[in-house]
Amino acid sequence: MKYKIVIASVLAAASWSATANNNPEYLSDWWHQSVNVVGSYHTRFGPQLNNDVYLEYEAFAHKDWFDFYGYADMPKFFGAGNGNDKGTWDNGSPLFVEIEPRFSIDKLTGTSLAFGPFKEWYFANNYIYDMGDNPGNRQNTWYMGLGTDIDTHSDIGLSMNVYAKYQWENYGAANENSWDGYRFKIKYIVPLTKLWGGNLSYIGFTNFDWGSDLGNSANRTSNSIASSHILSLSYNHWHYSLVARYFHNGGQWDNGANLNFGNGPFEVKSTGFGYYFVVGYNF
Repeated sequence: MKYKIVIASVLAAASWSATANNNPEYLSDWWHQSVNVVGSYHTRFGPQLNNDVYLEYEAFAHKDWFDFYGYADMPKFFGAGNGNDKGTWDNGSPLFVEIEPRFSIDKLTGTSLAFGPFKEWYFANNYIYDMGDNPGNRQNTWYMGLGTDIDTHSDIGLSMNVYAKYQWENYGAANENSWDGYRFKIKYIVPLTKLWGGNLSYIGFTNFDWGSDLGNSANRTSNSIASSHILSLSYNHWHYSLVARYFHNGGQWDNGANLNFGNGPFEVKSTGFGYYFVVGYNF
């Protein structure tokens, strides 16, 4: 999101932990959910570096033909952040939502489309909505395309999706209300070892965005990369994550451009690392 990393598959790691620890009680046996406190440092989704501490609801599910990951954030919920940061209580965005529903083509058609390492195929979606406090501060984006799960012949989970993007609101950018570019997403989860009574996993995912007409605008680019690398320690109910995320032209802002939004000139630093710390409770 604009303020944070998507901690994709952290709850999957928590689920793996639960399976290994005698299946503790949750509210649902298939809708896995948690509430998290997330601290972020130097995220680069916008033209200025951002710090934030916020509240998050997160969920994932995989049942029959339905595969889901999603979260809802309340930015700056705890009042902590830098001067570039606005959120729930100070005329910023009160809510940021991202969901990734996928629908199994194999199961819905009753036909196995598996071949080689590709074990299942999906109609894949990635929808992002930033409520904002006015139309110029909102995002409304729908990625849609094809996804697959890869058989790694190991405990490593691997999936890939490729999307076309339809862009509605985008903080007033020139590519609003148009088909605009593509995204390739790869996700993986690698169980590592037992540690301090929990399960340690390495989780990664990378978004490659290209082909956007936004690169025709001053100080913007047609492509960007966001690559996330997560160490997650999971228990039956608690999980803890340390995250390093690399941005290249984060938010499709041209790294090194000089801007002035009325508070003095500054240099865009959209390429580099941002960091996160997450504490969550699974219920």
